[in-house]
Amino acid sequence: MRKQDRQRIIKKMIQDNAIYRQEDFVSLLSVKGIEVTQATISRDVKEMRLIKVPTPDGSYRYSLPTTKKDNTEKKLRKVLRDAYLVSDCHRDLCMVKVLPGNGPALSSLISQMNYDEVFATLGDDDTIMLFARSNEDALQIERKLLALIDDK
Repeated sequence: MRKQDRQRIIKKMIQDNAIYRQEDFVSLLSVKGIEVTQATISRDVKEMRLIKVPTPDGSYRYSLPTTKKDNTEKKLRKVLRDAYLVSDCHRDLCMVKVLPGNGPALSSLISQMNYDEVFATLGDDDTIMLFARSNEDALQIERKLLALIDDK
C-alpha cells in the first residue's frame, strides 16, 4: 500500500475513532487487512503532524493539526474569491478556470487540503484539473470550492 493511501486511511480513522496509542492504529489497520509496524505508524504520525488532545475523561487521543489546515483554507478561500471564473465537472473530472497566473497556487492549495474526494490535481496558468475518485466526488469537490467562495 502506498504511504499516501495509508495516511488517508489514518486520517479517516482519527475522524471516526478515538485513537489513544500508536498501537491502536496498527490494530485498526490490521482489521482492514493492512499490516504495518508501530515504527511505520510513528513515521506517519510525525509526517502528518498529528497531535494529542485531551479528552473529557482526562486521557489524550490523536487529532489532526488544525492550524495548518485552517490557514491553508483561508488562503484557498482568498485565491478562489479573487481569481475564480467558472468550473464544470464531467464524470470524475472537475475543471476550474481562474484568472491567469493563479492556477499553480490554487492547485497547490487544493492538494494541501487533502480532500478525500480528490485523487490528484494539475494546474497550469489559468486552469486547474481535479481528478476525483468518482463522479459523485467530482461534484462534491466542486460544491466545496463554491461554498468557500460564497462563505462569508
